[in-house]
Amino acid sequence: MTNTVRDILVTSALPYANGPIHLGHMLEYIQTDIWVRFQNLRGHNCTYVCADDAHGTPIMLKAQQMGISPEQLIAETAKEHQQDFADFMVDFHHYHSTHSDENRELAQGIYIALRDAGHIKTKTISQLFDPEKQMFLPDRFVKGECPKCGAEDQNGDNCDNCGATYSPTDLKNPVSAVSGATPELRDSEHYFFDLPAFADMLQQWTQSGHLQSEMSNKLAEWFEQGLQQWDISRDAPYFGFEIPDAPGKYFYVWLDAPIGYLASFKALCDKTDGLNFDDYWAPSSNAEVYHFIGKDIIYFHSLFWPAMLEGAGYRKPNAVYAHGYVTVNGAKMSKSRGTFIKARTYLDHLNPEYLRYYYAAKLSSRIDDLDLNLEDFAQRVNSDLVGKVINIASRCAGFITKRFEGKLSDTILDTDLAAEFTSAGDSIANLYEQREFGKAIREIMALADKANGYIADMAPWQLIKEEGKQELAHQVCSMGINLFRILMVYLKPVLPATAVNSEAFLNDTLTWDSHKSLLTGHDISKFKALMQRVEMDKINAMVEASKDNLVAAEPAKQEPVVEAATDFDPIADEIQFDDFAKVDLRVAKIVKAEHVEGAKKLLKLTLDIGIENRQVFAGIKSAYAPEELEGRLTVMVANLAPRKMKFGMSEGMVCAAGPGGKDIWILSPDSGATPGMRIF
Repeated sequence: MTNTVRDILVTSALPYANGPIHLGHMLEYIQTDIWVRFQNLRGHNCTYVCADDAHGTPIMLKAQQMGISPEQLIAETAKEHQQDFADFMVDFHHYHSTHSDENRELAQGIYIALRDAGHIKTKTISQLFDPEKQMFLPDRFVKGECPKCGAEDQNGDNCDNCGATYSPTDLKNPVSAVSGATPELRDSEHYFFDLPAFADMLQQWTQSGHLQSEMSNKLAEWFEQGLQQWDISRDAPYFGFEIPDAPGKYFYVWLDAPIGYLASFKALCDKTDGLNFDDYWAPSSNAEVYHFIGKDIIYFHSLFWPAMLEGAGYRKPNAVYAHGYVTVNGAKMSKSRGTFIKARTYLDHLNPEYLRYYYAAKLSSRIDDLDLNLEDFAQRVNSDLVGKVINIASRCAGFITKRFEGKLSDTILDTDLAAEFTSAGDSIANLYEQREFGKAIREIMALADKANGYIADMAPWQLIKEEGKQELAHQVCSMGINLFRILMVYLKPVLPATAVNSEAFLNDTLTWDSHKSLLTGHDISKFKALMQRVEMDKINAMVEASKDNLVAAEPAKQEPVVEAATDFDPIADEIQFDDFAKVDLRVAKIVKAEHVEGAKKLLKLTLDIGIENRQVFAGIKSAYAPEELEGRLTVMVANLAPRKMKFGMSEGMVCAAGPGGKDIWILSPDSGATPGMRIF
């Protein structure tokens, strides 16, 4: 790896400012923070910025429900977010807000540059309007009867009952989910970003190493279908920035949210000598820019964002790195099971470095989901960190302090073992650089095993008792302290607090290059416990507290626009047994799952029912990404008449359980069922 000092700017996706941070969110910020700390430990100039995403209709409505201003809501949320991040040792160089002067100026400037270059189009669209709230209604804020099957209380764009997709204007007996009023159809002029004009550039950029291969391959499908113009405007009332020369029109939240990366960095530059905004964002910049995001927002960051930057005269990022979702104990995070764990609830019970280490141990450069298995979490932290790494120091330090006046030996006893530890640095550094944290951790722990094996074989506790072997014991323990020191260099990006405490114990400041040297004749301090074991009773208490948080929050929840569905729907009208007997329910294997362009809730599934494959459109996108479904089993109505839908022919219906939203459950691949099996 090069020794040239690099100028690097890194961002994480902006958390939305209307709710708390949870452990699913924390995966991204921990991953990014480890990478940034590694770069700075190597001596590079790596700057990490972020901000709260503070605009949009949900924030406006939540503030109204709470009886406070949107500004007060986002200020309170920002304070909570930043405290959570700080307590997890996520070290931003600057944390900002999209509701800032910097973001307003940059968003308006980018828009004007796009407009003047001919990349902004206008056209009139028809939307449902709430006459009571005096606002146009986004699709998810409209409820009504499905125009296809007549099911009640369906969303404005998709029926959960039959899977049909439609326009909100097609709903029968529509009502506003905001006020309950009957909406009216009104025309409004909207502003569109001409994304298709950038198709050639984007196709080349997305296939040129700036994205993970999974992302590049998926985006290729969008180009095959053809890019569409993107609606970047919203009508008043709306909490956001007004569009220049367009009174009553506001930037859609996703227009100014990524510009928040620039705004946060601009605010940092304005207060930091020697840090220049244009050095990083001008087209000729030699600096590096990286975005870390979740896989659910790939489309925005890999198509809209680079096209906006290109059209407005800014450079594009070097790379966009996506990660998967977090599951807990093998399942989606669940409030009812206490596994939807807020960051603050975790911090009330457990050491944040436990989670930093566990996430690091399981992270790769791929877009794979990560399972937080709570028993494995405790066992791995206890075994690796307490039982292996810290155990080396605790076994050796006492002898050095008590018998040898706290001074390491003047010689290195096993130069071959020391060389193995020091020479591992390049390989481990390369793994950190490539975001292969799990592989790096495995190499580090393999070294820890060798260190513990060496100490066990040499048994300094026996040598110290034998006449004439005290100096050998001194050398063995000094060797152990040196090996521990090198391991802490390698773990410093993951365990910053433990590294600081280790530096105090070692009387040394650890940089990455510290792994190349060994300490001889060096004074160390008295050893103090660096980390306690994870206790399962604390994990259980955290889970219980998460359940309690849900129960306590339920009476105060007044957010129908966010969670309009109730947990349990009323029983439908009775049917006769003969009616039910006509339904042919069969186990189906999901062999392929795909996004449906233009559909907010639908996924296109290819189902194997034993004798043939069927194509079915299912409204389960809120709960699953396509890659999570392939290989799973589900139950389908196999004899349902095919239905012609907007996006193609649906040849059946998928059955699932759950209250809706993110809580929709289908069968696992290991359920014991086989494709084609009938359900009686």
